[in-house]
Amino acid sequence: MAYFDAASAAPLHPVARQALLAALDEGWADPARLYREGRRARLLLDAAREAAAEAVGCRPDELSFTASGTRAVHTGVAGALAGRRRVGRHLIVSAVEHSSVLHSAEAHEADGGTVTQVPVDRAGRVSAASYAEALRPDTALACLQSANHEVGTEQPVAEVAEVCRAAGVPLLVDAAQSLGWGPVDGDWSLLTASAHKWGGPSGVGLLVVRKGVRFAVPGPADERESGRAPGFENLPAIVAAAASLRAVRAEAAAESARLRELTERIRARVPRLVPDVEVVGDPVRRLPGVVTFSCLYVDGETLLHALDGEGFSVSSGSSCTSSTLTPSHVLKAMGVLSEGNVRVSLPPGTPEDDVERFLAVLPGAVAAVREKLGAPAAEPERAARPAERVVDALGKRCPLPVIELAKIIGEIPVGATVRVLADDEAARLDIPAWCEMRGQEYVGEEPAQAGAAYVVRRVS
Repeated sequence: MAYFDAASAAPLHPVARQALLAALDEGWADPARLYREGRRARLLLDAAREAAAEAVGCRPDELSFTASGTRAVHTGVAGALAGRRRVGRHLIVSAVEHSSVLHSAEAHEADGGTVTQVPVDRAGRVSAASYAEALRPDTALACLQSANHEVGTEQPVAEVAEVCRAAGVPLLVDAAQSLGWGPVDGDWSLLTASAHKWGGPSGVGLLVVRKGVRFAVPGPADERESGRAPGFENLPAIVAAAASLRAVRAEAAAESARLRELTERIRARVPRLVPDVEVVGDPVRRLPGVVTFSCLYVDGETLLHALDGEGFSVSSGSSCTSSTLTPSHVLKAMGVLSEGNVRVSLPPGTPEDDVERFLAVLPGAVAAVREKLGAPAAEPERAARPAERVVDALGKRCPLPVIELAKIIGEIPVGATVRVLADDEAARLDIPAWCEMRGQEYVGEEPAQAGAAYVVRRVS
């Protein structure tokens, strides 16, 4: 089985396993105690903190270990907002942040705060100018991920940090996806990360708060981890997390170059092997092992099951893989095709043969799903008959509304329109994306008795 979902959780690094087993024997005592076992545990905790701080590029006393990366985000956002409450209650986030950041923003808004979401371009990248425009006198905190978890696009953290620093606003960076590859550049103020993203054990997060940043710990006070992570430290997991972070950093330069070559191979060859595919994300400024693409006329869940049957574990941002029928907020913010979305995220050590086998299997898997759904096998016929057609796709999940549109577009003359009636939220994203891919004009969305009417004009 080829595991291609490292962006969700990387396999446990051998160094992490060794450190975890050793720390289970040596680090079980309370590091706050003064007797021998406690002192030994304290030495392990201090060494782990120093190793992690060196990898991050911060002081050891600025770094706290939390119970998860999500907990680090929630604590970091809440603490920074509380510490700067006298300044105001305005929070800035990008539209493609991880759900942990967006959930924190939702909680802040529900508590009476205000939130601005900064848009991204079609590659999923923000601009420093957009953050500068979003800043206000009452802005308490800005958040920006170092790299996107779904499409791999790296963000201009250093430029955004400079803009925020000039305005006196702290910037919290979610470095979960990138920290294993290197430190985060820029004059950021807070940083969070998660050990299971770089091959450490699950259940360990990092929260870094730079000296001088106003920070009020949310919730009851606790004497451990500077009061920022209450409860007894999971010392064996912390030791393993720090050891694996040091190990992956030592391997990062060589492995990054190797994985970039493999993902570039996927990016270049998938559109040649599979028709009607959109590769998404920045083609250059991206994580080494992540490549994402979307396939027209494909049910994402069915495709993932088909690939799983062929021995490949991949993930998807397609609405077809969820019960909500809502496409990924990342793909939606980018304005790209969501149906048939596949994210391939290669863990370090991925064999080249596995990538070649994936490229050999993918065309057949996509073709089988399209055939099952009755998708058009080739360009629609060019015969021109009625001047306007209506496609009733109400109650149909993606990608069926787009498939029905593709079947009928050739039956109207150039200049005529098709009205697609659909109540699947994904249609709002996928129909305009289809028009861009196929060279047709997306006129817009109109109200309908049920769902919405998406109007498409044939131009070729």
